Amino acid sequence: MANKSDFSERRAFDETKAGVKGLVDAGVKKIPTLFHHQPDKFDKATNLGNHVIPVIDLANIDKGPSLRQDIVHMLREASETWGFFQVVNHGTPLSVLEEIKNGVKRFFEQGAEVIKEFYTRDKFKSFIYNSNFDLYSSPALNWRDSFACYLAPDAPKPEHLPLVCRDILLEYGKHMMNLGTLLLELFSEALGLDPGHLKDMGCTEGLIALCHYYPACPEPELTVGTTKHSDNDFLTVLLQDRIGGLQVLYQDQWIDVTPVPGALVVNVGDLLQLITNDRFKSVEHQVLANHVGPRISVACFFSTGNRLSSNPYGPIKELLTKDNPPKYRETTISDYSAYYEKKGLDGTTALTHYKI
Repeated sequence: MANKSDFSERRAFDETKAGVKGLVDAGVKKIPTLFHHQPDKFDKATNLGNHVIPVIDLANIDKGPSLRQDIVHMLREASETWGFFQVVNHGTPLSVLEEIKNGVKRFFEQGAEVIKEFYTRDKFKSFIYNSNFDLYSSPALNWRDSFACYLAPDAPKPEHLPLVCRDILLEYGKHMMNLGTLLLELFSEALGLDPGHLKDMGCTEGLIALCHYYPACPEPELTVGTTKHSDNDFLTVLLQDRIGGLQVLYQDQWIDVTPVPGALVVNVGDLLQLITNDRFKSVEHQVLANHVGPRISVACFFSTGNRLSSNPYGPIKELLTKDNPPKYRETTISDYSAYYEKKGLDGTTALTHYKI
């Protein structure tokens, strides 16, 4: 954090409880300096090369062992190189994908007085709406508002969720839990372990839906929708709308993750990189700000987040050898999340802190 006036500006923004959407609704033509980001040192996305995020079709997952092995092979390759891939024929109906995007949009576009009721920085609520979770620690703010909803291990009481998106959030969570469980079986197999290994370790125990609303930005070249970061979970399943803007850092170059209709984006999180001892890569990514908006995205994090967890996680013993000793010390999910949040989205990875 910079100085006192910067802090009081951040607090004033926080106290409006109206988020970035509030600025846009007020008709700002110049974005506040709090949102100005330093230029990034990596090449802008050109996408002239053959760099396209792999798309994995899950249609044949139960059509026989060899077809399943083909999928496992593609997933292993994507996780070791990109850390990102898209999945199609993933079992979640298109109508559900459309309705969750509509539900998120409805939440952010209901009247200002209604939405303010949900505004909080209390990380232990089951529904948390605010703008910039790292408002007081990040070098610059992101041009987006968000809400987080803890869906597992404890399902939220329906009355704690906003009516405009209550039913679809709970339904979407069930679909994501099914998909995440399948993906973690495939990740286990890709590591040469029993299909249930990662699930038995507790990697599907927690599920957090992180729903983002990126308003149209009058000066998108000065800010970003989400700063360069990697995710503080085991696995993320992301639904993005047609606007795009998500980019992945691959070989020191930004690559666009072009929206594929009906697809979900899957990426390896820091905790999966940690327990696989760097075999699978938790890759840095960002979201650009855009003249067009709002952009809606729904990221499902497989993690118990800030919920107290005593289960220690370190590199999986079965993957370690004399030539491949542990590269990380053990941590709990809540410790990792707390460190990640305190550090904020400052463009560096929290994994460094846990390196041996």
